[in-house]
Amino acid sequence: MRKTLDSQLKLGQIPIAEMKINPKDRDDIPAVLAGLRALYVDESVRAKIFEILEERVRPGMDLWRIFVLGVVKQALNIDFDRLRNLADEHRSLRQMLGHSDYVDDMEYRLQTIIDNVSLLSEDVLREINAVVVRCGHERLNHAPQDSLEGRVDSAVTQTHVHWPTDVNLLWDAMERLLRLLPRACARHEIKGWRKSRFWTNQVKAAFQQVRTSRRWRNEAKVEAYLALCRKLVARMQLTLTQLQTLKVSTSTIEMYLDHAVRQIDQVERRLIKNEVIPHEEKVFSIHEPHTRWINKGKAGVKAELGLPVCYLEDQHQFILHHEVLLEGVDSDMIVPFVEEAQRHYPTLDSMSTDRGYWSPGNRTKLDKMLRVNALPKKGGKSKADQARESAPEFAEARQQHPAIESTIHNLNHRGLARVRTHGVKGFVRTVALGVVAANAHRLGQIVKAQQKRYEAWHQARRKAA
Repeated sequence: MRKTLDSQLKLGQIPIAEMKINPKDRDDIPAVLAGLRALYVDESVRAKIFEILEERVRPGMDLWRIFVLGVVKQALNIDFDRLRNLADEHRSLRQMLGHSDYVDDMEYRLQTIIDNVSLLSEDVLREINAVVVRCGHERLNHAPQDSLEGRVDSAVTQTHVHWPTDVNLLWDAMERLLRLLPRACARHEIKGWRKSRFWTNQVKAAFQQVRTSRRWRNEAKVEAYLALCRKLVARMQLTLTQLQTLKVSTSTIEMYLDHAVRQIDQVERRLIKNEVIPHEEKVFSIHEPHTRWINKGKAGVKAELGLPVCYLEDQHQFILHHEVLLEGVDSDMIVPFVEEAQRHYPTLDSMSTDRGYWSPGNRTKLDKMLRVNALPKKGGKSKADQARESAPEFAEARQQHPAIESTIHNLNHRGLARVRTHGVKGFVRTVALGVVAANAHRLGQIVKAQQKRYEAWHQARRKAA
């Protein structure tokens, strides 16, 4: 059975409950550690977090240390190298991890941290987030039966990709194929790719020629680039057949080969035949194919490459629920989004959104689900619509709605402006971890503010005495 955290104190070790955190320190680390300490000190909350982790995370590092390292990494928006340095050198963080000051000289290995933090799946983090929110509500004396007022908005979280063009996407596919295929051939003693580095340089040179002449649309250079790629792709398809005969796993090679064939076709259609490629046929990243082209019409922003994420925040600035939109638009998902949120938070009965979520069907359904449905109508408004949106409860909810922009800005500082984790599973896991980190930071801010008020009250009482 995996250990949650060694309860036996070592020489020089300070219990987590007795850690001293300066409430006046304005850095992010004290606030995050204060939130983590509040989660650990509450026995019921700690037991629930450990129960979730024990059930869903396979053996490895102590569970508490995995959770702390994951939250700290995302809350500070740092990479694993800096996280390892903090885990080895930062005194307060080491106390939170359960190390003593001077006797325990344990150092963390970089790959150990990466492997263990990556075990925190989206499902695990969603369940832990509900526990963190409940702990925050208890700190603010918000009873479970009290009404929750929500604000909903979406923001684009970018994927780690470069700006896509037909030509450079073809180069991406060819470069990866000329790296993976020769390695597979060398392992299984298949000849024919001894000059793979030479071919890589040839393709790159042809790509550079096309890229530098794109303004003038030099068809001869485009044809030379396509001819070289077609020649290599034909050879790759023959080699792929040989590998499959040996029953070698070739799924990754097949994926990049499909990308290369598609991009050869699209480059020819667009640059040679002057066709317009339909949007649904396009892929905007070879390495992160889940990337979407999103244009919200913002001033100065041509388009954003990533995935939209919808957030639900309550009146206490805790993020109750979130959803990554792999497809569709805001108005398609708002009703099931609210249904899922109410399943976890039954007292959620007030909601404000913006016009992007509007549709007649959405308004009707949300009216039945919510006491206050502050969903403004798109376009012209009838007298009935104007009367509805002038109601005091509707106006008050809309007045409070812009506060969610501050929360989205805060999430961008927790690593959700641009996700560098590879793959769609890594993307949604990072978003979920960012939500947990933001809520832990918010909890720490509340704890610090309460501690600051208590110290001011205690100091005033001493002076009066």
